Amino acid sequence: MKIKKAIIPAAGLGTSVLPASKAMPQEMLPIVDKPAILYIVEEAVKAGITDILIITNRGKGIIEDHFDHSVELEHSLNSRGKTDMLNEVVKTANLANIYYIRQKETRGLGDAVLRAKEFVGNEPFAVLYGDDVIVGDIPAIGELCDAYEKYGKSVVGIKPVSDELIVKYSSLKVESISDKIYSVTDMIEKPSLSEKFSNYSILGRCVLESSIFDILENTPLGAGGELQLTDAMKVVAQNGNMLGVDFSGTRYDMGNKFGILKANIEVGLNHPDTKDELREYIKDLAKTL
Repeated sequence: MKIKKAIIPAAGLGTSVLPASKAMPQEMLPIVDKPAILYIVEEAVKAGITDILIITNRGKGIIEDHFDHSVELEHSLNSRGKTDMLNEVVKTANLANIYYIRQKETRGLGDAVLRAKEFVGNEPFAVLYGDDVIVGDIPAIGELCDAYEKYGKSVVGIKPVSDELIVKYSSLKVESISDKIYSVTDMIEKPSLSEKFSNYSILGRCVLESSIFDILENTPLGAGGELQLTDAMKVVAQNGNMLGVDFSGTRYDMGNKFGILKANIEVGLNHPDTKDELREYIKDLAKTL
């Protein structure tokens, strides 16, 4: 079955990147000339997803504004003959059918996903975490959707990470099936090093079946006193119904100050408007260090 619906949880407080996120949602922080969440929406659209629910909270109305038409701006660009800019602005407003719902209390990723139960219905759906931008020629969520369509099991996007990060993320028990595809039979959220199954962790992308909602509704609060999506997916994995895809592309953690810097530098080095000047600047800067 083709995946047509996606959820983007974007209700976090962004405390890791304060003070930048005090008034500006973390998801709107720019990577060169586009906000982080636009990269995520574009990835979903490239994978054939047509309906996207963005889960926000109070103070994040700017996200809705970004994906809406701006009549004054569009009129100004048109009257000044700035056709390329106009086309880009209009394109953003027409990317997909985008809906919004608020998570009124910050109670974890699992609770945020549970807010989407009515939107999803009985269909399988994609989840693209709002603080994970993945840049590449192939949409990462599309690779997960392909695996779901082939095997008929829930899928998580995975990468090996360092011990330093595994204790902050999740750890998966995996077994290779084919190139870049793994069977996932267990997982743990924020393990100690003695508890980890492997250095493979879920990094920002999932394809899940609607049965996850029933599991979430019966999952006790986990790490940090929050409803953890990982705890619900653990049930799916232990029942033999989960795969992992070591996806293509480069992942940037936009909930991390160094991740934001890294994203801007690496994307800037490939952006036609900035790559030449940035490359020369970095060369000159390196001489002074």
